Amino acid sequence: MPWNNSGGSGQGGSPWGNPRPGGPWGQPPSGGGRGPGQGGPDLDEAIRQAQNALRRILPGGGGGGRWIGLGALALLAVWAASGIYRVQPDEQGVVMRFGAFNRVTQSGLNYRIPWPVESVTTPRVTRINRIDVGFRAPADAPLTRPVPARDVAEESLMLTGDENIIDIDFAVFWQIRNAGEYLFNTRNPEQTVKSAAESVMREVVGQTAIQPALTEARADIETRVRSGVQFILDQYKSGIDVTQVQLLKVDPPNEVIDTFRDVQRANADRERLRNEAEAYRNEVIPRARGEGQRLVQEAEGYKESQVARARGEASRFTSILSAYQVAKDVTMRRLYMETMEDILRRNPKLLVDDRLQGVVPYLPLESRGGQTRPPEGATPAPPAVLDPPAVTTTPPRPQTGASR
Repeated sequence: MPWNNSGGSGQGGSPWGNPRPGGPWGQPPSGGGRGPGQGGPDLDEAIRQAQNALRRILPGGGGGGRWIGLGALALLAVWAASGIYRVQPDEQGVVMRFGAFNRVTQSGLNYRIPWPVESVTTPRVTRINRIDVGFRAPADAPLTRPVPARDVAEESLMLTGDENIIDIDFAVFWQIRNAGEYLFNTRNPEQTVKSAAESVMREVVGQTAIQPALTEARADIETRVRSGVQFILDQYKSGIDVTQVQLLKVDPPNEVIDTFRDVQRANADRERLRNEAEAYRNEVIPRARGEGQRLVQEAEGYKESQVARARGEASRFTSILSAYQVAKDVTMRRLYMETMEDILRRNPKLLVDDRLQGVVPYLPLESRGGQTRPPEGATPAPPAVLDPPAVTTTPPRPQTGASR
């Protein structure tokens, strides 16, 4: 063979003159195993082969441990950068360290120790959630005014303060106030809100009569229930804020609702008749009081006028008496003249000349120019002071026996 030395004794050798037992690669002959006394695998050879493979993969032969260090630093940088996270404006970040609550972060960019040391959860805290009690609304029902779809009698039937049964459906609206308390202080927050709302509603309704609960007390019931539920949730430190409690249906049970409506109509008729009676009373009583006041004022005026007139007559009589005592003749003549003046002014006058013979009776008619008598009760004009009338002689007229 060309690879064997000329001085060889039949054993193979290397082309450089270094004989290798068992074959050209120094391996034992095929079919022959290691005999007793042979060592294990050659570690130096394995390391050398690994280095050869790394040189073929990395450029420039890998550069030794320097590239390995750079790779480790790159992996460390990527791991550290994975701790940056973002919290949206409607969220809160809850950071947990080895699974236990650590802190709460607000919206924006934040940092945590990367996995597996710390992890973060970002629940939405501005979303309004709804809990239905007494009914189940469809999934597409509006949030602000859910429409009852299926009644749940064991939740809606309640006992009022006057021992009546009432059917109430209501909804509780709530949102997350503190994400850390919400996630870790209660096992089932929604069930907690529902149980607290139903309990407080039964307590408030149990202190209210059925008639106010059906009519004017609904707003008061909503306010009291919301305050009670919030107080319980704050005691539990649930991190929940109750925004509104809304009564959707407040009715008697279905078995007696028709009869109850008849009673309600009767009560409405009673209230209507009462209001009409009150309106009639408010109209008649003031009118009667005004009429009575008018009569009283008229009587007072008549009394004042009569008293003033009496005082004037008394003063007049006193003045006449004083004048009479001073000059009796003159006063008597004056009183006579005033009396005759008053009499003549009130009655028709007829003058007859005694010198005429065959006077034809003359009957004056008031409708033909005679003076009319003043009406009864008229105040006579004050008497005028006149001098004694002069006696005049009327010349006789032919065929005329009287003159007016």
